[in-house]
Amino acid sequence: MAESGTDNRREQPGPTEMRDPVVRREFQKAMVWIGLLVLVAMVWFLAQPILLILAAIVLAAMLDGGARLLGRVLPIGRGWRLAIVILAAVGFLAWISILAGAQLAAQAGELQATIVKQVDTLGQWAAARGITDGIDIAQIKQQMMGSIGKVTTFLGNFVGAVTSAVMAFVLAIFIAIDPRLYERGVAWMLPMSERDHFYGTMDNLGFTLRRLMAGRLIGMAVEGVGTWLLLWAGGVPMAALLGVLTGLLAFIPNIGAIVSGLLIVLVGFSAGTDTGLYAIGVYLAVQMVDGYLIVPMVAKRAVDLAPALVLGAQILFGTLFGILGLMLADPIVVMIKVALERESARGSKSDRSAKRAASGERKLAADRIAKRAN
Repeated sequence: MAESGTDNRREQPGPTEMRDPVVRREFQKAMVWIGLLVLVAMVWFLAQPILLILAAIVLAAMLDGGARLLGRVLPIGRGWRLAIVILAAVGFLAWISILAGAQLAAQAGELQATIVKQVDTLGQWAAARGITDGIDIAQIKQQMMGSIGKVTTFLGNFVGAVTSAVMAFVLAIFIAIDPRLYERGVAWMLPMSERDHFYGTMDNLGFTLRRLMAGRLIGMAVEGVGTWLLLWAGGVPMAALLGVLTGLLAFIPNIGAIVSGLLIVLVGFSAGTDTGLYAIGVYLAVQMVDGYLIVPMVAKRAVDLAPALVLGAQILFGTLFGILGLMLADPIVVMIKVALERESARGSKSDRSAKRAASGERKLAADRIAKRAN
């Protein structure tokens, strides 16, 4: 009887069998977490290629924005307008590299020597007044010179820097030629119900990036050219190099302005107190024009980012991914902001639809109750 009862007894799936819905659900949760960990590891180990692709996307937005802007004055096809923008960008880089490269490279070495001398002078002045007691000035100077050396080396070898960025520029050209092609490729991997939302997000993202980069380019041009002309007019040494450095560093908000300001002030005081005070005035004037005119007029109309958020992102990405992460911190924050705003808008729309549906159901139920009462 016991044996027969055992044979007739219905067996249930054990905790190790995948037929159990609880096991399957927990296994799916575990796979999601494992996949997330794998994704984080891939992002960490492939950070530089990913940042290079993001840089290409940002460059593509700039090229596309230039072609759209050119379309307001030239009634020609988009392909021709894009070709004009690309040729203009390549021509500008060639001019900087070939015509101005030798002069800037010579001034870069002079700049480093001037900075070393000024730091020594400042250290002696502070030591004489007991300000630097207990502080290793030599170590601080070595760290500063390492950073300045990297900046001047990059500028002095601008041709090599352009060569290393060719891949990102070529990728940006391919993306800018037909961005819809790549959007459709990504959308193909999404469910049909998500594709309209994805296309809308991409449209908003492209518009925001174009406005952000337009403001950034205008700010770079104003700061670079304005600094160069004003320093040259005031007799500040290496005005051309300082103007180029200020324009390039203007691509990095907050931190770039601080670094360029320190360079301008140190070089200015190397030529005398009056020249140093004039250099401070030039720096403040240029930053006020950019901060109170260019940025509010162009960038903040499309991108409303808190300065502390941008600075925090720059510190984080700069620490994790170096100079490339520092330069792309602002666009990355903008991309995340646009995606979150789109998701929030969709959630609000879904909530409103659910409320309307619930209200309709309650009204129908009330009508049915009223009919039964009658």
